[in-house]
Amino acid sequence: MNIRQLNERLVTSAEAPVSWFPHLQQLANQSVAFELDFGLPTLPAEPGVLSIRGPRQYGKSTWLEQQLRDSVLKGGPGSAFYLNGDHIADAAELVVELETLHAMFRRDAPHRRLFVDEITAVDGWEKSLKRVLDGGGLRDVLVVTTGSRARDLRRGVERLPGRKGKLSRTSYLFVPLSFRSFAAKAGDRFGEDLVVAYLLTGGCPAAAAELIQRGRLPEYVVEMVRDWIFGECSASGRDRGSLLAVWEALLRRGGTPIGQANVARDAGLANNTVAQGYLELLADLLCVGTAFAWDESRGIAVRRRPAKFPPTNLLAAIAFDRGGLRSVADFRSLPEPVQGRWFEWLLAQEIWRRRALRGELTPDQLAYWQGGDHELDYVVRPDLVFECKRGGTSALEFAWFAKTFPKAELWIVGRDRFDGARIRGRTFADVLLDESW
Repeated sequence: MNIRQLNERLVTSAEAPVSWFPHLQQLANQSVAFELDFGLPTLPAEPGVLSIRGPRQYGKSTWLEQQLRDSVLKGGPGSAFYLNGDHIADAAELVVELETLHAMFRRDAPHRRLFVDEITAVDGWEKSLKRVLDGGGLRDVLVVTTGSRARDLRRGVERLPGRKGKLSRTSYLFVPLSFRSFAAKAGDRFGEDLVVAYLLTGGCPAAAAELIQRGRLPEYVVEMVRDWIFGECSASGRDRGSLLAVWEALLRRGGTPIGQANVARDAGLANNTVAQGYLELLADLLCVGTAFAWDESRGIAVRRRPAKFPPTNLLAAIAFDRGGLRSVADFRSLPEPVQGRWFEWLLAQEIWRRRALRGELTPDQLAYWQGGDHELDYVVRPDLVFECKRGGTSALEFAWFAKTFPKAELWIVGRDRFDGARIRGRTFADVLLDESW
């Protein structure tokens, strides 16, 4: 069934069988399925424009089809319609489709909802939506848009001031699965290796389902992520080889602070401006964050000092890492320092995930601290600092912390558990499950 046929049925039918929706049909045939939570438990009743962005294949289209189906079942015929940006040629055609569907809503429908999947595939989509809204169309409709071109979607929504309705929040990031959700389905499968298994999936539902069933990541999942990033690289006019070199530089440097000039040198790029362009692309695709140096005396991040660039999408990092990580056994065969690097990035992904859930404006901007002979991995907030340790540790190693951070608490995340007045030892599972931070 094509999209036009689907919308024609939605005009008159009070039913919406799963067979009408390809992603829901695929989900029904899966033996492992997850509840998706990105901070929007229910759709608002008010009209407006919602933007939901995130990596491809992380479940956005499945979620959207579920919301469409629920809207039809609750609102009846003519209450909800669907478009897909991948099937729309250009901005002019998008205007026609939006205006056509607006005229098809039933007058007495209890709600009016229009779902536009992958809207960012249409160049100039924001101008098309603005044109329809300015002409009085869709003002009484909740327009729910999704996209995988994070740069376009974020900046496009910023170009719709005053046209997004009176919703309290209009922008959402489609975050990875939580460790709690993964553990509920995979706990019996991986036992003590549960955190490693979660790390390998990057919180991607498709990767998680495959790993639980097969015990390793299949190549098609890895290629799916790699192809998406390569596609965005080509669309931005950048070179694939240079992108690979930047990934290699970031993954090799690990948790070491590095300036953009060093990234350019390590990747063989012309200058730091070119390097900045590739780093911005990976940040826009929600794959890499930036950890700035933290000034504890002033409580601010210092942007002029070298930064860290930790992956915030571990599946993307695995897709471009030369180590070929596909299973728990592969990970366990890595040297401990390399394992520690991946665990540090797992914390970065979790910090980013929680900030995105809360709707923070810059969830990808993290902070680290460095002073003298000491360094701490992440300043989560002024009163909470994380240090990642692959092996054993004790509070005595960090006796200096209380003087340097007189108002903060340090969590040493690793193998051991202990509780001090200001220094606490926590396992990675403890931190991933702890809702207090």
